[in-house]
Amino acid sequence: MDYFLTEEQVMIRDLARQVSEDKVMPIRAELDEKEEFPWDIMKTLAQSDFFGINISEQYGGLGMGGFELTLAIEELSKACLGVSTTFAANSLGTYPLLLQGSDEQKKKYLPDIASGRKLVAFGLTEANAGSDAAGVQTTAKLEGNEYVLNGTKQWITNGGDAEIYTVIAITNKAKGARGASAFIVDKGTPGFSFGKKENKLGIRASSTRELIFENCRIPKENLIGKEGLGFIIAMKTLDKSRTGVGAQGVGVAQGAFEAAADFAKERHQFGVPIISIQAVQHMLADMATQIEAARALVYAVAKFIDTGSKDVAKESAMAKLFATDVAMKVTVDAVQVMGGSGYMREYPVEKMMRDAKILQIYEGTNQIQRNVIGQALIKETAKR
Repeated sequence: MDYFLTEEQVMIRDLARQVSEDKVMPIRAELDEKEEFPWDIMKTLAQSDFFGINISEQYGGLGMGGFELTLAIEELSKACLGVSTTFAANSLGTYPLLLQGSDEQKKKYLPDIASGRKLVAFGLTEANAGSDAAGVQTTAKLEGNEYVLNGTKQWITNGGDAEIYTVIAITNKAKGARGASAFIVDKGTPGFSFGKKENKLGIRASSTRELIFENCRIPKENLIGKEGLGFIIAMKTLDKSRTGVGAQGVGVAQGAFEAAADFAKERHQFGVPIISIQAVQHMLADMATQIEAARALVYAVAKFIDTGSKDVAKESAMAKLFATDVAMKVTVDAVQVMGGSGYMREYPVEKMMRDAKILQIYEGTNQIQRNVIGQALIKETAKR
């Protein structure tokens, strides 16, 4: 479908596609096998100004929006979800600064982020605070002119490789979720260390580590916004970023579909290409239809969020939920269309199937997305 993209949007999409085809596809299997962080690809994206897409020109960015970011994420995801996760997580970690950062904080950190000189990570999840994001137990205690952080964060994308971390910690336990606050923590700060690199089913090029805070002292100026805003900042961050996860779903589904369709044209059974067999045609037809529906929803929600609407939780959750469920179904069906070949590592779809699963889990499981949608529907019906 033609989404009537502007000249600048077409440029972003086409450049991301070129990077994917020239730089990512030739080494994606190797990155997956070796669990190698894609530094060279990140440098290429930095040179192409991709890290500044949704950062104001005032701070060295391109001054575009979340929609343009989804275009880039989608194209990278067609080639490798591990690479696109590394890139997308950078924006996830940056959103707290964009949403509530002071002008001084933005001047200090955003130019390095926009240029790609420093990667960012977002520290919310803990052993007992995953789907229950309000269950954060990491603490930040104000002592003089410093906050002292203690606790751990689990399964943090870009952990150990990022230079800048936006972290949610409790400043007032008595207030529960309303006692959470958001902070900036620089890599190398005394008392801040990392656990081992996790060995994962998929997105193996993306690094995932534990963040460990042991009497980690940071300047009180590193508080983002005000004390008590941490949970709101975290939720608004996820509302902004979930279309990016939806774009990942669309991208990996499109990549798997194209691989399966190309294979079906070449593979012969019963004397004909299998794409001429109706059972295969129906699978491909369903895959193509589901991808177009997911893309339309993700694009529409990304544009809606860019209008500045304040309450986007329901729509953001819908985009993430639908597109990532489609990604899982399409990648599984792509393996099925390709049969035994699809199960082999010499073809990309087995990796795409492994990678796609995380999309239904991170940044809020798809069951949590249904909760968010359901709660929004209750509020809407109460207003009628």
